[in-house]
Amino acid sequence: MGFRCMFKALALFAVTLTVTATSVAGQAKAGCQSNCGHISIPYPFGTGSTDCNMSRRFFIRCNTSFNPPKAFLTTSDIEVLHISLNGYLRIQYPVGYDCYNSSGSAYYFDARFRLSKFLISHTRNKFTAIGCDTYAYVEGFTGRTYSTGCVSFCYDVADLVNGSCSGIGCCQTALPKGVTDYELSFDSYWKHSKVLSFNPCSYGFAVEDGAYSFSVSDLSNINFSKKKFPIILDWTIGNRSCMEAKMDVDNYACKQNSDCIDPENGRGYLCNCLHGFQGNPYLSYGCQDINECETLKPCSGTCHNLPGSYNCSCPKGFEGDGRKKGTGCNPKVKPHFPILVGTLGIGMSLLFSLLCSSWVYLGLRQRKLNKLKQQNFKQNGGVLLREQLSKREEYGEIAKIFTLEELKKATNNYHESRILGRGGQGTVYKGLLPDGRSVAIKKSLIGNQSEVQPFVNEVIVLSQINHRNVVKLLGCCLETQVPLLVYEYVRNGTLFDYLHNATHPSVMSWEARLKIATETAEALSYLHSAASPPIIHRDVKLTNILLDENYNAKVSDFGASRLVPSNKEQVTTLVQGTLGYLDPEYFHSSQLTEKSDVYSFGFVLIELLTGLKAVSFERPEHERNLSLYFVSVMKEERLLDIVDGRVLNDKNIEQLKEVATLARRCVRLKGEERPTMKEVVSELQGLRAIETFMEKTRFTCGRDWILAS
Repeated sequence: MGFRCMFKALALFAVTLTVTATSVAGQAKAGCQSNCGHISIPYPFGTGSTDCNMSRRFFIRCNTSFNPPKAFLTTSDIEVLHISLNGYLRIQYPVGYDCYNSSGSAYYFDARFRLSKFLISHTRNKFTAIGCDTYAYVEGFTGRTYSTGCVSFCYDVADLVNGSCSGIGCCQTALPKGVTDYELSFDSYWKHSKVLSFNPCSYGFAVEDGAYSFSVSDLSNINFSKKKFPIILDWTIGNRSCMEAKMDVDNYACKQNSDCIDPENGRGYLCNCLHGFQGNPYLSYGCQDINECETLKPCSGTCHNLPGSYNCSCPKGFEGDGRKKGTGCNPKVKPHFPILVGTLGIGMSLLFSLLCSSWVYLGLRQRKLNKLKQQNFKQNGGVLLREQLSKREEYGEIAKIFTLEELKKATNNYHESRILGRGGQGTVYKGLLPDGRSVAIKKSLIGNQSEVQPFVNEVIVLSQINHRNVVKLLGCCLETQVPLLVYEYVRNGTLFDYLHNATHPSVMSWEARLKIATETAEALSYLHSAASPPIIHRDVKLTNILLDENYNAKVSDFGASRLVPSNKEQVTTLVQGTLGYLDPEYFHSSQLTEKSDVYSFGFVLIELLTGLKAVSFERPEHERNLSLYFVSVMKEERLLDIVDGRVLNDKNIEQLKEVATLARRCVRLKGEERPTMKEVVSELQGLRAIETFMEKTRFTCGRDWILAS
């Protein structure tokens, strides 16, 4: 009887192994369809019967009307291209577009979709837009609210480069984490009228990173709107973490020989076969042992396969670990006394050689470090800068060349607690010099050797600027690969923080805003007219206007600035600046002039007037670009609808209107129609003088009335 029971058990075990092996090979649940056309459908996904998938969210609809059949996500029309047990699946989705003709807007598709259970991967996808007059936005409102986007411009086909997606004809940006929905929208500055001959449409789409390479022909291809691109979605099991899931044994999805992993994106968990096992961790006995002896053949001796591992051994009379990549198997040698003595002697010699080598290595390493410092110093223009500074010592205070050790000590070896901020031009640290002065130390960027001479000139010119509203350059350090610039430290942070930070305890009054605007204009006018050679800042914005302890404005961050040769009024450069503040004329022509700073300053005036950010995807579509919104409101004579209500009162309406009119002139599309910074200063100073006179008049009249009574 016992034998019969044993036989039945063995037979059942054999059948179980056969079924398990079959199901793992197809990675689908036993008895379920493992493929839809060319697409493999591993469990927890499934098609056909509802018993074949773990839950409704993992159902795959297999449409057999296609040849071969196509797989679709749950009950939607979103086509599935691939399902991976590593926690992602690849889908296919069409592009969004906004097309124009000579009469204006022609046709539009916003390419939106919503996912209830899957996340759009933030590490494997890029949001991409192509077009030569294109503002493309992508946003979502399900689960979490988000918005992002990018800007793509060009003026001539000759400016475009195949494969380049850096903002000229094509732009790309990352998608936020934890996103479940996707909605496209577009804007166009000139409605494609200036590029209609070769680019009538703006296109936008999320695409798997690396799956799309920009081609110039895409801009004119009318069939591009019919294209679909792959998107990676992240999937997990449930909504609980690994720790929480393991406590619910009955519903825990990770089977034998597997482990639980908390994903990077979203809630839930994933399962993975342990090292040495392979297969489907969501199926019972789905993770099967890998026979490393057969697949790897790792042993030079005898190989013994173990569950999840293997072991190598040597035959009798041999020693070693038996591994091909180890010591292998070598015949055993009986030790003799003379050999032992010789071995000890060799060991002592080796030890002595090692000590000598270490001493030589440390010495050479120190010499190499010193040589590298000298090389960096020379490469970054240190010798040239020192010569120029020595010639100018007789003219008064000039920039100092700091050593690397001085700045390391000043910043506590660049400790994270000393970081003041990070930006497109580098990282800024707070430092304390031996004389007690606080300084701001910034890592600047020099791209190549050809930029050394301009960098040296820039340091010398900036060090001589002595204007109360410009941050003073104190010196630099050239012993590092990337030069370090040392500026005076400005205590009260940026104008952006005071104007746009909702947590800031106080509201900046209109009088204070007008004062800061006037001081900033005076600084820019000085740079344009009084500095020799003139300086174009090229990145005027709220974050680059600092406030000292008395709330005086200080223009900072000259990393993007350019010196204007005395024989030229404009400079041809690679376009650089900040979205929203960037002069459209400079963007299209690459011709940088002083009027580019005027445009950016006009944007600063608009922000001071309205209290709104330059660009915000949280505002309605027609209000996202503050400049376009402001100009349209001015045309409709609805200025008071957009003015910051926190500063508006009956006494300052006329002054606000005057400043608004000035701001509108500053942001005109053609640079020749904008005022100079000197003219801007004159108007702002006049407005402030009138305000001061009116205050004194009100005070005097009030005092006379009191005395008369």
